[in-house]
Amino acid sequence: MLSKIAAAAVGVLSMVIGASAAPAAEITVLSTTAAQEALTEIIPLFERTSGHKVSITFASGPRMVERIRAGATGDLFIGPDEYNEPLLKEGKLVARSGVEFAHSLTGVAVRAGAPRPDISTPEKFRNALLAAKSVCFSGGASGMHIVNVFERLGIGDAIEAKRVVPQGDEPIAAVVARGAAEIGIHQISQLLPVAGIDIVGPLPGDLQKVIAYAASVLPGSTQREAGRTFVSFLRSPAAAAIIKKKGMQPV
Repeated sequence: MLSKIAAAAVGVLSMVIGASAAPAAEITVLSTTAAQEALTEIIPLFERTSGHKVSITFASGPRMVERIRAGATGDLFIGPDEYNEPLLKEGKLVARSGVEFAHSLTGVAVRAGAPRPDISTPEKFRNALLAAKSVCFSGGASGMHIVNVFERLGIGDAIEAKRVVPQGDEPIAAVVARGAAEIGIHQISQLLPVAGIDIVGPLPGDLQKVIAYAASVLPGSTQREAGRTFVSFLRSPAAAAIIKKKGMQPV
């Protein structure tokens, strides 16, 4: 399978690389963590087919935004609209440079082997949350959305009273896996890699929100041409296959 993906990658990039004949470059990328699993597999393919190198740093959305606001430099920022939009307004990203490459959905998880609550409708999801002894959710893009969902369902205070906050950078799924939270809510792409949990399913009906991920140029970028080549690769069939496998939807 990997060889087929690599072959597809070569086909996608051959015209771009051949036309530009650009020397090998090192592209510095700052990224939030939801796309980490996909990017970790995509980047080696890109490096082999393009000759460029990618140096990537991952952090939670709030922490990465703090770093950028504090002056962190690089060529590209990868993150959701929830962070892209304020950074654009602050002049921390180049206007109109963002290119979407993946969409992400929020899901619900329980500890492996635990009873799976019925979350098939918004009302049943509400009842499951109220019945749970503890709930854990992120402070990132999906967390911002789920807080609005709780308020919409009229259970914001009830959930906050039994919220379990992760220790440091501990994944939401890990909190659930060790039994500290009965229900975990996070982007599906971040639930999938963690052992010891069962994914119940996505948020039901119109409670769901598509979280769009894009690559945007940082103002101090010194490798814009190579960066464009990398962004093009993120929308290639080779990258799309990996993005889908890792729990996101390619654009």
